[in-house]
Amino acid sequence: MALLHPDTLLRQWQMLRLIPRHPQRISARDLYEKLKSEQFDVTKRTVERDLLWLSGMFPLVADERNRPYGWSWKKNAPLFSLPGLSHTEALTLAMVEQHLNTLLPSSTLQQLQPYFDAAKQHLDNNPQGDHARSWLNKVRTVPPSQPLLPPAIKPAVQKIVYEALLADRQLSIKYLKRDQTKAVEYRIHPLAAIQRGHITYLCCRFADYEDLRTLAVHRIQAATMLEEASVVPTGFSIDEVIDGGKFGFGSGELIALVAHFYGGAGDHLFETPLARGQTLTALEKGTLRLVATVPDTAQLGWWLLGFGDGVEVIEPKALRDRMVSNIDKMQRRYDVAP
Repeated sequence: MALLHPDTLLRQWQMLRLIPRHPQRISARDLYEKLKSEQFDVTKRTVERDLLWLSGMFPLVADERNRPYGWSWKKNAPLFSLPGLSHTEALTLAMVEQHLNTLLPSSTLQQLQPYFDAAKQHLDNNPQGDHARSWLNKVRTVPPSQPLLPPAIKPAVQKIVYEALLADRQLSIKYLKRDQTKAVEYRIHPLAAIQRGHITYLCCRFADYEDLRTLAVHRIQAATMLEEASVVPTGFSIDEVIDGGKFGFGSGELIALVAHFYGGAGDHLFETPLARGQTLTALEKGTLRLVATVPDTAQLGWWLLGFGDGVEVIEPKALRDRMVSNIDKMQRRYDVAP
């Protein structure tokens, strides 16, 4: 058997990386365009011949229902990766799967499943596999807050939304608001995706409006990628959007927080600081005084309320007043017999 020329080998390796997993697909022309953009000297006919040859050695399949034909890895094809997983990487992936099972939507987990399967296969075939599996049974990830189940995202919708985001293309979507029973159609410019806890948000613009909006991806009932390019606002930065308080983190207004923690409620702040430059001072009777400069956000308020009677906000007065108001409302709720 003749050896492949190094250029041919590199080209075919790159082709295998570019071919998506089912149900996504890529045409021979799109593969040709991507290879050309990466400086491979190739023709479309050569790409077509390579695809036929590679399909005889790897679990590739051509969808011939519509032209142009689309190529993909079979749904249950093992992960193709060079180099292979190390023992440490396999252990890490196994732990990541355990952690993400209750965090990410099932449609996202399905896309990661080949990597998790590769890790399991490595551990099963590794001489140290029994020790690794025993170790994994002794390790658990416990969420710091009440665990919630992630909302279901339609896989077809997620695929189209992410493709449009990557290609800088507009979308036509049908969006169902939480308090409505009928989806409304919008034309949007997708700008960025943000994972906040269990929910994936899409930052976007509506039609010809300039203001930024956020949509929960699991509420998108249908999506179609349009030919028109997305129009990105001048100077747009997703980090600035987040820092601007859009998702409860960061507001642009920094405050000097002074709070007292009781009964050991704030002891974890010695090892996991709330902010850089914070100070912790032990007072009498087990009281811990925190001084930290932090953004004044809804997230900060939720975090403080989560300590119940284990915390008291001393300063600033505006935040203390909000805490008092929330506590008064809670008290009134519980004063009423169920």
